[in-house]
Amino acid sequence: MAMTEAWRAEAQTIYVCSDSLGDTAEAVVQAAIHQFDMRRVHIVRYAQLRTEDEIRDVVETAERSGGFIAYTLVQPELREMMKVESIRRGVRVVDIMGPMMQAFIDTFHGHPKRQPGLLHTLNDEYFKRVDAIEFAVKADDGRDPRALLNADIVLLGVSRTSKTPVSVFLAHKGVRVANLPLVPEVRLPGELRQIPRERIVGFTMRVDNMIRIRSERLRHMGLPMHAQYADRRRIEEELLYAETVVRDLGCPLIDVTDRAIEETAQKVLELVKVSRLEQRL
Repeated sequence: MAMTEAWRAEAQTIYVCSDSLGDTAEAVVQAAIHQFDMRRVHIVRYAQLRTEDEIRDVVETAERSGGFIAYTLVQPELREMMKVESIRRGVRVVDIMGPMMQAFIDTFHGHPKRQPGLLHTLNDEYFKRVDAIEFAVKADDGRDPRALLNADIVLLGVSRTSKTPVSVFLAHKGVRVANLPLVPEVRLPGELRQIPRERIVGFTMRVDNMIRIRSERLRHMGLPMHAQYADRRRIEEELLYAETVVRDLGCPLIDVTDRAIEETAQKVLELVKVSRLEQRL
């Protein structure tokens, strides 16, 4: 039984259990957490569960801490043990996979394979995601201008407009994303002009938010708070330059202020899809 912690905090505890890796259950838990004002939540993941004794141990631990359990168990005996033990010890459990599998059975009269980890089977989609992630790392922050030509999407924006996290998020969906920082003093790579505009999306942000984010970055790095990096006039200059570049390229511009990474990524996909449809019309 492997146990990993998503983060530590002296707070409420949620236990994620799986007879595979537990990624699916944790992703659902993380999505739910974002709907609540709960910053002090401790997620503990139990992966590769194989025995009923392991289930008993997890439920007992959850009882002591006062937390609840979210699980994705496909082995019938483990699912049954989780239900029995949770009732016996009065622990709240959430079955992530069960209702969905039952819907398939009831509606389509199918029979589940009951094999843990099928989502992570090495298939074409898996290798596509791996390739996209490797590409995102290689093409991050304008590191390799030639990579821009091979990207499905190119993100432009000044520093701290969430280009890298959005690139990585999209990479996990199998999208090859390159991102390029826009700096007034740095010449744009020639490759940028060779990319179809429908593949390019620009990011911007409100000045006050940018000041706050960059100031926090300076504090975290132990640098002077009055550095030009967080200066209002400098930021206004950079943002104006970025907007000019994006307008000149004829590509859309997203204001990422207060947007979640997932929300921004979805907006990028929508814009690129619309642009490509218009291109074909």
